[in-house]
Amino acid sequence: MRIISGRYRGKRLIAPKKLPVRPTTDMAKESLFNILNNQFYIEDIKVLDLFAGTGNISFEFASRGANSITAVDSHAGCIKYISKINEELDFNIDIIKSDVFQYLKRTVEKFDVIFADPPYNLDLEKFQQIPALVFTNTLLQEDGLLIIEHSPQTNLSDLPNFKEQRKYGSSVFSFFQN
Repeated sequence: MRIISGRYRGKRLIAPKKLPVRPTTDMAKESLFNILNNQFYIEDIKVLDLFAGTGNISFEFASRGANSITAVDSHAGCIKYISKINEELDFNIDIIKSDVFQYLKRTVEKFDVIFADPPYNLDLEKFQQIPALVFTNTLLQEDGLLIIEHSPQTNLSDLPNFKEQRKYGSSVFSFFQN
């Protein structure tokens, strides 16, 4: 995995092999950030990275200058790795070890961008809970964006607040907005 742009452009990060993750591919990540750069000034946004895994998305936001990033994951090894890189690269990522669904039920913060990259084999019902919790608890700013990464076999287009989806190889990004 590598950081594509910003202060640490081109930096390769090697996560421990024992982590239960599937990092977003560089191609998909680059396409996603091209979309985000057209909608937001990255330095001014508040980001929530759910199912953060290796921290790949959080690190990309941090390298590009986002000052408010919260990364949430329930796996102790993932949290340890994100914390290590956060410290090494002097990022200011707020790292939280928590079940994502519990976090979404209890947080009162509002975010400009919420990115969720759950395991592709998560039950469809669980996938559907993510936007339901985000919108029920009004966790997005007025012009905010929820992005859920999933496999092409998962279809979220019939959910409320669905805006569009983009496919990049074996990854699909579904975008939701108020």
